[in-house]
Amino acid sequence: MTSLSFCVFLLCLPFYSSASTNDRPIIGVLAQDLRTPRENYTSYIAASYVKFLESAGARVVPVMINKTAEEYKTLFNSINGILYPGGSASIVSSGYQRAAKIFYEMAIEANKKGNYFPVWGTCLGFEQLTLLTTGRLLLTRTNTTAVALPLDFTDEAKDSRIFKGFPAELMEDLASEPLTDNSHKWSVSMLTYNTTEELKKFYKVLSTNTDGDTEFVSTMEAYDYPIYGTQWHPEKNAFEWKKPHYPHSPSAIKTTFYTADFFVNEAKKNRHRFQSEDDESKALIYNYSPVYTATRSVFQQMYYF
Repeated sequence: MTSLSFCVFLLCLPFYSSASTNDRPIIGVLAQDLRTPRENYTSYIAASYVKFLESAGARVVPVMINKTAEEYKTLFNSINGILYPGGSASIVSSGYQRAAKIFYEMAIEANKKGNYFPVWGTCLGFEQLTLLTTGRLLLTRTNTTAVALPLDFTDEAKDSRIFKGFPAELMEDLASEPLTDNSHKWSVSMLTYNTTEELKKFYKVLSTNTDGDTEFVSTMEAYDYPIYGTQWHPEKNAFEWKKPHYPHSPSAIKTTFYTADFFVNEAKKNRHRFQSEDDESKALIYNYSPVYTATRSVFQQMYYF
């Protein structure tokens, strides 16, 4: 075999395929509007979401609000997934909502064409996903603003993409111990889920919870797309300390890391990349410094933009 033939042979091997795993994933975290702009800053990202993804081997790019659609398209084609964090921005009309909608629509189109692009929504992000999927506000008020709960798994959980890699012991702990922080006053009730065809066809419910009166969806994943949502906060167990109900037991910390590991591995299936190393370096979160905010906020640290 000639050296040229050998090189062609090597290029045909799976290792050299464009479908091979991307071990340098970069995930976007969506910023959100500050209720009260401060010191020329109009948006923020809680640092716990950045740490959450970094702990599983990803780098983070902040997705700024109020950019042009063309700027978002360029960024979409440069990153390997996106996380919509929790918070208090409007999911109907805000910089957060607008950017989330643009990235959601691009993710749907990309995945339809075989370009695997994962989306994760936590708490507010979960609620935003349900609105983006159905075009309707489907939330019900629940008494869940400060409580840790075990997960009530559905029959779908065992074979789900999110949970199938969790150890059996951790799944047992998640079902019996209060390992998931709930810091939300709005939920998608199971009644609403079961009577909303667009929601029921798009997402399978992996776990539910109740506030004593209303059963609500707490974990979901799309049937046909790598789109995931938790009404609970996986990042808080390891990286937030403000509230006494945040769980910090060994199993709670494992929950943080197994959840992060799952989503980062999803992002590794995407092959997007920045056009240059310089563009990548300028976009990364490392260009910004988190500020200690626990004295005035529920977050230990925040990035301001």
